Amino acid sequence: MQVVETDIPAVKVVRPARFGDDRGWFSETYRADRLGQAGIDTAFVQDNQSFSAPVGTVRGLHFQLPPAAQAKLVRVLAGAILDVAVDLRRASPTYGRHVAVRLDAAGGDQLFVPAGFAHGFCTLEADTMVAYKVDAYYSPAHDRALLWNDPALAIAWPVTAETAILSGKDKLAPTLAALPETF
Repeated sequence: MQVVETDIPAVKVVRPARFGDDRGWFSETYRADRLGQAGIDTAFVQDNQSFSAPVGTVRGLHFQLPPAAQAKLVRVLAGAILDVAVDLRRASPTYGRHVAVRLDAAGGDQLFVPAGFAHGFCTLEADTMVAYKVDAYYSPAHDRALLWNDPALAIAWPVTAETAILSGKDKLAPTLAALPETF
């Protein structure tokens, strides 16, 4: 397992090794000891999975407020996504900046998103299935969103506001400038 830093060092790409033969391949997708050695010492408590049929589905940008803030380890089981993490930590030198990584089932890379970041993705292929581990349970009282296409974030989404498929909640999320200080 290889762990690679991104432009925001707290966000990491996790690259599990694959061992193949004529039947296909095998991979250890999660190993607490190896991730801990790479600085990801996170006790995950819940697994989540989403399925998005159409290309251009945007989910996010989501986060939970403390004390229910979540770190996430995201991977794609089928299809492909543009996965995005936005730094919401006000004291961070990378506040308001983002990391965007293509994740797909074929490659097997994962993205570690620490607490203090908003997270979201856009499907790049039909019938995309995403799985992610979180280190805090879902809490509706702490659930929040950031406007996915806030111009201040300068995220190069592969869809426009007119073509993106969004939930009502995500369409009405506030901009970064309108968010109260949370992290």
